[in-house]
Amino acid sequence: MEWLDEYEKLVIRMNTPRVVIDNAVCPTATLVQVDSARKRGVLLEAVQVLADLDLSINKAYISSDGRWFMDVFHVTDRLGRKLTDGSVISYIQQSLGTWNDLPSAAPLEDEGGRLTALELTGADRTGLLSEVFAVLADMDCSVVEARAWTHRGRLACVAFLHGEDDAGKVERILARLGHLLRGEPGEAAPGAVAAVPAAGVAHADRRLHQLMAADMDGGGAFPTPAVAVDGWAERGYSVVTVRCRDRPKLLFDVVAALHDMDYVVFHGTVDTAAGEARQEFYIRHADGSPIRSEAEKDRVCQFIQAAIERRSLEGVRLELCTPDRPGLLSEVTRTFRENGLLVAQAEVSTKGDVASNVFYVTDAAGNAVEQCAIDAVRERVGVDCLVVGEEPPPQICEKPAPADHGVGGGGLGLVYLGNLVKRNLYNLGLIKSCS
Repeated sequence: MEWLDEYEKLVIRMNTPRVVIDNAVCPTATLVQVDSARKRGVLLEAVQVLADLDLSINKAYISSDGRWFMDVFHVTDRLGRKLTDGSVISYIQQSLGTWNDLPSAAPLEDEGGRLTALELTGADRTGLLSEVFAVLADMDCSVVEARAWTHRGRLACVAFLHGEDDAGKVERILARLGHLLRGEPGEAAPGAVAAVPAAGVAHADRRLHQLMAADMDGGGAFPTPAVAVDGWAERGYSVVTVRCRDRPKLLFDVVAALHDMDYVVFHGTVDTAAGEARQEFYIRHADGSPIRSEAEKDRVCQFIQAAIERRSLEGVRLELCTPDRPGLLSEVTRTFRENGLLVAQAEVSTKGDVASNVFYVTDAAGNAVEQCAIDAVRERVGVDCLVVGEEPPPQICEKPAPADHGVGGGGLGLVYLGNLVKRNLYNLGLIKSCS
């Protein structure tokens, strides 16, 4: 019936997020506003898209009003500039403007389901990652992408292998890697390795968080970010406050931690200044209840602190870009090991026939690496293909030139919607001013 078709169209319009991106409203950042029906995980999906594009979120206002959800993000690129690349802007609009689950920024091509994901956890030691890649090279495995993090003496790695269709070979791979990761007898958290279909790993960074949390990386006496949990009985919320040094993907890591603990963010504010970040979230458990016990408050604080620390990006950043070949990862990481370098984090990807990898390295004790060691490694690997990269420092964007008219001409609408979000937060008593 015709009226049913019109009703279905109305439902689709109501449930499809509205995304507005504008460069005219703010002189120092591009504003991304997401307006949609509220659903579980929509905040994480929005932040995930921005994080996957290496964008910095300098400010954010988050508000769920009944069944509706509104976010306003102030974002810049890695160099602190407003967004001007039309392809990036189009990708944000298309990704956030859908209701389905979001892929990563560069989803792996897995035609015919021929990708296998290996998930590894275990006690870290100098050269462990090199030994893992050596096993994979020895067994003629093609690693098309991998992520590895170390934190508090533990390692987690997700590696995607192409063409491993032989179940018997996969079992042999798991057996050899399991031998490397088994740890010392009587160790409280022995290593583990598993093989799963690549389609089961929706987002590598989120999976690394989950693996390290399950691997008990939250213990030990280490300096931690300032995280506090308070109650607001009048409104039925628990208030989570985070204060720490700002860094890329910080908001994603915190929101992912809350999501994995089964908490829902109803309102929140994010602000950064002078390299420091302050985040405040008003949360409830998925069943609608606030945090009720001191033990649970401590658990939430520890979980968020560990999530922040895992991506601390300590050490020297080494960027490798070279034609791909069998055994490349094994050779490069073996060179690190032979020169006393510990890989704190690794991001491995292959685009066509080109390997594009990033490694953060420290000395064996986790301290700064001497320049002579870096020079020796570059000399062995190739000074042209292995370069020292630096994370750009936080910058204040320059004011736009008069010709900068924004994207899509939605400036006035975005000002109104952004002010609506802030006014809602102000009326709830969550921010001091709505100006």
